[in-house]
Amino acid sequence: MKILITGAAGFIGSAVVDEMLSEGHEVVGIDNINSYYDTALKYARLAKAGIRQDEIREDRIVQSVTGTAYRFAKVDITDRVGLARLFASERFDAVANFAAQAGVRYSLENPYAYVSSNVVGFLNLLEDCRQYGVDKLVFASSSSVYGAGLQTPYRESLVTDTPVSLYAATKKSDELMAYAYSRLFGIKATGLRFFTVYGPWGRPDMAPYIFMKAITEGRPIHVFNHGRMSRDFTFISDTVAGVKAAMGHTPVSEVPFAVYNVGNSSPVSLLDFIRSLENVTGRKADMRMEGMQAGDMQCTYADISLISEECGYSPKVGLDEGIARFYEWFKAYNGNG
Repeated sequence: MKILITGAAGFIGSAVVDEMLSEGHEVVGIDNINSYYDTALKYARLAKAGIRQDEIREDRIVQSVTGTAYRFAKVDITDRVGLARLFASERFDAVANFAAQAGVRYSLENPYAYVSSNVVGFLNLLEDCRQYGVDKLVFASSSSVYGAGLQTPYRESLVTDTPVSLYAATKKSDELMAYAYSRLFGIKATGLRFFTVYGPWGRPDMAPYIFMKAITEGRPIHVFNHGRMSRDFTFISDTVAGVKAAMGHTPVSEVPFAVYNVGNSSPVSLLDFIRSLENVTGRKADMRMEGMQAGDMQCTYADISLISEECGYSPKVGLDEGIARFYEWFKAYNGNG
């Protein structure tokens, strides 16, 4: 199968590239390599897959030096013309979309970036899937669509029309647009609501990386809502397993559309999470307690029964093991391993 993977220099996208290549698929990855966080990490992820930074140019497809099955192009999904040109020339069988403007808090400061990438860019992908006969679309949604005040664990059947951030609203918009295209044009579309993904090659703007870096450097960490928060931390390999399960499954309903939670289904309190970081690093965290931040959710908790029953998904990595594996990568990447 020939697969387009967007956001291929990102955390989840790069991990999915590795998995799809290991499964024997032909992969084309694209990414705009924006500066939302340090691009050195993005280029390092690409280099891991054999894409050399000095070879990357706008609208040029670069061949991986580690195998013929992977190629990469610096393309932004908001570039309607450039994206359509790629679809026309490559003729993909499937698309896995992980390109998005990420981050809940950043959406309070830069709302237009979210609508441009997460709504307009996603519409471009839907149109190209329609125009160029792509049979299968899997795309990243988010646990943030559940908003506030809903009962836990979160089931996909819950009404999700009360987002607490613009980021969440754009992700819900993606689900609605994908459903419409699935209903109108028969595109087999599956949205995946990811729950707090962490692990090696993880994003430096997320709590696992921020907290680990601060603790190892002896700096204070800001603990919001005075630690009265919990998250369904999901290790990257389990997240990729969810993507793989969704790629191999076709919704059997009249409209070939589905949404699944991809989580660990085991929420951990923020304070217990910090204790796990302390244990693995051997250092005590200097915690500065603060109030709740706008756009935050107090608890996330995935009910994964639907994806387990329909796709055979089963997470394997618990928090302590996942944090230990993350720490080993963190030390190696930052030159102190």
